[in-house]
Amino acid sequence: MPGTHPLRVALLGCGVVGTEVARGILANPIDLAARVGAPVELAGIAVRSLDAERDPAIPRELLTTDAETLVDGADVVVEVMGGIEPARTLILRALERGAAVVTANKALLAAGGPELFEAADAAGVDLLYEAAVAGAIPIVRPIRESLAGDHVRRILGIVNGTTNFVLDKMATEGVELDQAVKEAQQLGYAEADPTADVDGYDAAAKAAILASLAFHTRVALADVAREGIRAVTADDVEWAKRTGHVIKLLAVAEVLGPVDDGEISVRVHPALVPADHPLASVRGAFNAVFVEADGAGPLMFYGQGAGGRPTASAVLGDVVSAARRRLTGGKGLRESKDQRFPVLPPEAAVTRFQVRLAIADRPGVLAQVATVLADHGVSIDTVRQTSSHTHSGEGETGAATLVITTHAAREASLAATVDAVARLEPVRQIISVLRVEGA
Repeated sequence: MPGTHPLRVALLGCGVVGTEVARGILANPIDLAARVGAPVELAGIAVRSLDAERDPAIPRELLTTDAETLVDGADVVVEVMGGIEPARTLILRALERGAAVVTANKALLAAGGPELFEAADAAGVDLLYEAAVAGAIPIVRPIRESLAGDHVRRILGIVNGTTNFVLDKMATEGVELDQAVKEAQQLGYAEADPTADVDGYDAAAKAAILASLAFHTRVALADVAREGIRAVTADDVEWAKRTGHVIKLLAVAEVLGPVDDGEISVRVHPALVPADHPLASVRGAFNAVFVEADGAGPLMFYGQGAGGRPTASAVLGDVVSAARRRLTGGKGLRESKDQRFPVLPPEAAVTRFQVRLAIADRPGVLAQVATVLADHGVSIDTVRQTSSHTHSGEGETGAATLVITTHAAREASLAATVDAVARLEPVRQIISVLRVEGA
């Protein structure tokens, strides 16, 4: 495209994802120019150290430690450095100077998204973040644009590949969680410190972003009820199979009540998913997002949720979109935030539950448990009991496992019910309490 001024891209960060983004820009200049309508030039790459070992594909002359100057001369700024600072300050600097921004920083968006979106709106430029949720899976743009004329009712997402790999390994090989986590670390799916994945922090950040998009309401990370998978045992996984379920760490965002006057519940927790639900078949480190909308009905988005190349694919898609809009002089996409649904506290969430109890194996125990549930307004859907008989001539000494699946109930009601059941004389232990989603 002779005579066309090249669009300058500043890249902040040169880790696994940054390296792949740089490779994509440098290796495909003709393709990118054709898609954008002008040449795309990688102006530089901001790094913390010039001496760190780099992929040979990264020209050393592009590296700089002066991120501010690099940002000031860019048309599009790509932030893949992660963390809150200096990423937040550099993104705000770029937006205030009129550059479009593409980021994969889910933690920053979940914690400080409103400030960034307001800055982008004020400057009339793009703040795009397809790579921040579910890696290569195109989910942000479909929710924000394709479903903009519909009402999204519910989102169920497997949005953390590490925990899905761990739970899948537990289900297929019967190993305990610690062993599965170690294997995930050996394969590069989990960090040396797996806290962000195993305790649900990563998934909670993504849940906040998805809920904000779907319900046109700013949902902060603090609004997301979070429970990780540390308490999930191989025994839980085995019992899930017996009852026709698979355990997944789910990000759940839904509207309760009328679509124009409802309340939002946003949460992350391990859940029992029916074996015939599409999410149950998501294996390994893959991600999937299941969306339920009034008009479109159920929609499933599936693919690789992590890794350098898949994430870079989503980043480069946003770069092309931002560059096109900048070339044509169009204003950036504004954040949709008109509805402002109130966000419910965790105890107000409504879902089904499966409670597994160790009980004395004698007549009348189920009736006692059922009475307690009824007294707390929790109704029973199904009951399963297995016994281990060791009777003697002087009376019952056996034990049984009682598995009760409830109809939908509020978290607060269920918590009070479990406390009351635990105090019953024939109940020896509350083995597990798991939510049931997707039924």
